[in-house]
Amino acid sequence: MNKFIIEIKKLNKNFENNNSTIKVLKNINLNFESGKVVALIGPSGSGKSTFLHLISMLDKPTKGKIFILGKNISNASETEKDLLIRNHISIIFQNNNLLSDFTAIENVAIPLIIRNKNYTFALKKAEKCLKEVNLGHRLNHFPSDLSGGEQQRVAIARSLIAETKIILADEPTGNLDYKNSQEVFSYFLKLKEKNKIILIATHNRELAKKADYTLSLSNGNIRKN
Repeated sequence: MNKFIIEIKKLNKNFENNNSTIKVLKNINLNFESGKVVALIGPSGSGKSTFLHLISMLDKPTKGKIFILGKNISNASETEKDLLIRNHISIIFQNNNLLSDFTAIENVAIPLIIRNKNYTFALKKAEKCLKEVNLGHRLNHFPSDLSGGEQQRVAIARSLIAETKIILADEPTGNLDYKNSQEVFSYFLKLKEKNKIILIATHNRELAKKADYTLSLSNGNIRKN
């Protein structure tokens, strides 16, 4: 079995703007193993979010191939992509994307409900995952009742319950203060022990140093540090 959970070969991504071509990613070749936290760093506009969007299949490469668990996603049908995302990829955004009309426990249970799991089972597992991120006392609170750090921990719990191999986090601490940023990042470090690959786009170089390694994006190129 291939030891790489994500393989990227000759990846290019261009954007057309006012009759000009912006080359955001140029001929990228990378492999990712599970059990790692990888920080993506670089200035705004360097392509960090674009890179995550390509892996998560929210966008398509201009050229090149991405393999998820050995599957070439550029050749995958929409049904195959949906199954890959549902079963293997969790995405955590800066604004956490929680549903405002649902409580914390309901938000966390959603990935299982989407998979047609028993509702009572989904809630019990959601409670367990929220306790893992020290939110057992906030189960029935709505997102508006939670602090920014608590909301991101709900988003992390939601990725926990999905039991996906790949977690993609786009500036997950961007809206948080120092203390909450440190706390949220500590949960990502714990997640790698569950044999996951966690890719985190961040401007916070102090947090990036805690990752297993960093990838610096600049002028369309990626350098491993």
